[in-house]
Amino acid sequence: MKLKVINIEGKSVNDIDVSDKIFSLKPDDFMIQSLIDWQLNHFKPRTAKTKQRSEITGSTAKIYAQKGTGGARHSSRKAPIFVGGGVAHGPKGKVYRIKKMNKKIRKLGLLHILSQKNKVKSLFVVEDFKNEIKKTKIFNDFLTKNKLKNSLIISDKDSISKISKSTRNIPNLKIIDQIGANAYDLLKYKNVIFTKSSIKSFEERITK
Repeated sequence: MKLKVINIEGKSVNDIDVSDKIFSLKPDDFMIQSLIDWQLNHFKPRTAKTKQRSEITGSTAKIYAQKGTGGARHSSRKAPIFVGGGVAHGPKGKVYRIKKMNKKIRKLGLLHILSQKNKVKSLFVVEDFKNEIKKTKIFNDFLTKNKLKNSLIISDKDSISKISKSTRNIPNLKIIDQIGANAYDLLKYKNVIFTKSSIKSFEERITK
């Protein structure tokens, strides 16, 4: 299939051939949702850890007699109701990171998301930025003119250095290298913009 390539002025320059195996799949909502759940599950280190009553250091002796005190029955000071005792149902660290997904499924989920973006016409290709764009206004005008506000730019390394200054203060815009393309960012932003070099590099990497 072919995608149009536009330049910084918003004009169509030429077409680029891209793989149908990446951008023309039938999106699988369940696979996409599974991939997002997996990624969100791994965002935080999940290292919070509380001690159960069995892990508290201290005496296990009964604190007072079972009967005759007029108070409630208690065993040791390790019970969760006492200060310094164990914590009931607290976080247990990395045990929460239970979801597993193999690399092939993660890669396939990424392709399904890109196919969905292409299907709803939110996938764009722009020419590589050969000259540095120093003014934010120039890049902002490009986004406004082409209705590309709220976009994720997947760029090659050379282009990133050319546009990093001009995009720094534009809201709802993120620039990443093609190696860092991930499901969460692809769905977080309405539009996905590849540079001409990055889409080719992405295809080569993802089809290996």
